[in-house]
Amino acid sequence: MSPRPSLLRRLFPSPVLSITVVAFWMVMSASFDLGQLLLGMLLGVVIPLFAARLDREFARIGSLRPLPRLVGVMLWDILLSNFRVAAQVLGPERRLTPGFIWVPLDIGNIHGIAALTSLITLTPGTVSSALSDDRRHLLVHVLHLEDPQALIAEIKSRYEAPLMEIFP
Repeated sequence: MSPRPSLLRRLFPSPVLSITVVAFWMVMSASFDLGQLLLGMLLGVVIPLFAARLDREFARIGSLRPLPRLVGVMLWDILLSNFRVAAQVLGPERRLTPGFIWVPLDIGNIHGIAALTSLITLTPGTVSSALSDDRRHLLVHVLHLEDPQALIAEIKSRYEAPLMEIFP
């Protein structure tokens, strides 16, 4: 039988989060009066209570060896995509063929999936739009979609493969 948490621990499951919420509330509020402080303190109690109920998946880190190359690939892709998107936007609109593609995922780690969606969205011309409920497919919007299969292969080889090593 596990010991029951104290009342204080049940009210404040994460004191650091509570303090952070109050601090951010005070910084974001327009005035530093008693009412704002009390509202910030209420939020500092309520928000961690709801956050404690969320199912947490902790990040497992595998090998960091692919990280420098992944960062280089990402920066290069962002640079090239900026030029490509600028040319597409400044060119005739009729030549754009936007579209959606479903990218099948081999990566199962939610933190790796989050990193993949961020990398896709950071690259101009592409936006991660949705993740299937089973986390096996990612919907990506593309500003100019010429060859869906080639783009899927590029995402999997340039981003997903290294992320699978980092987040096993």
